[in-house]
Amino acid sequence: MNTFAPLRVGFIGLGTMGLPMARNIARAGFPLTVSSRTLAKAEELAREFRGGKAHVAAARRPSDVATASDVIVSCVPDAPEVEEIHLGPAGTIRNARPGTVVVDCSTIAPSAARSIAARLEEAEVKFLDAPVSGGQKGAVEGTLTFFVGGEESAIERARPVFEAMGKRLTHLGPSGSGQLGKATNQVIVAGNLLAVAEGIAFAEAAGLPLAALHQALTAGAANSWALETLGKKMLDRDFLPAFAVKHQQKDLAIVLETARKNGIPLPGVALVHQLLSALEAAGEGDKGTQALLTLYEKLSPAARRATS
Repeated sequence: MNTFAPLRVGFIGLGTMGLPMARNIARAGFPLTVSSRTLAKAEELAREFRGGKAHVAAARRPSDVATASDVIVSCVPDAPEVEEIHLGPAGTIRNARPGTVVVDCSTIAPSAARSIAARLEEAEVKFLDAPVSGGQKGAVEGTLTFFVGGEESAIERARPVFEAMGKRLTHLGPSGSGQLGKATNQVIVAGNLLAVAEGIAFAEAAGLPLAALHQALTAGAANSWALETLGKKMLDRDFLPAFAVKHQQKDLAIVLETARKNGIPLPGVALVHQLLSALEAAGEGDKGTQALLTLYEKLSPAARRATS
């Protein structure tokens, strides 16, 4: 990780993932300019580092971030927000100098990533679609994995910034490839979530000691990140959102639309999407994805009795 670097970095989007990612960039010694939909968030982060070795400044508009940056990182909910902050009336494209690299860590459709890249290229600004895996924990600890699409030269220019935020960067091809990599990740994540929720609901209904069972399962062939992390949250009845149902639904909608265009059937993903839709219909879209367990409990009298 670079302690001193000539690159000036901008960060746009200080949400659950973006805020800790921006903190890690500042801690790595990069001069950092930040912006968010709520200016107070950017100003609060700037105050957090005031008086220390890191220099963090708040900016009102994405265009102001671009003025002060060589590499700009964005992390926002979906494609309309990415388009607005980079291509809109106050977007980074207005003030970004030729050679600036935009690293977008949002999860959006591959087609949207390609379109944004083409528009920025007209201004001689390089765009990398670089969605992440690792969740809030990875964002805080600086251990994120990046799936990256775009030009190799742009990746190399931005590599020190990537290294401040994560541990693995994989270049998968031209623009849009990073989003396709993340979509693949979400296919597998969805399957793991389903398996863990079903397994724990089954064990509840059977009356097994869940804490002891969880220890046994995580030591054997059934183990996975989902079982270790989401399974433990299920047992603790912790349904707070490290990754919300509504955000997973957005990602799975992208997966299913991309699969449809490519003629690939994904029945497992479609099932998880429908089950999570039931949670959303019950007003639980803001809960963490581990809340899928509660749907099984509502469907199973035996599981409900076990948790009552």
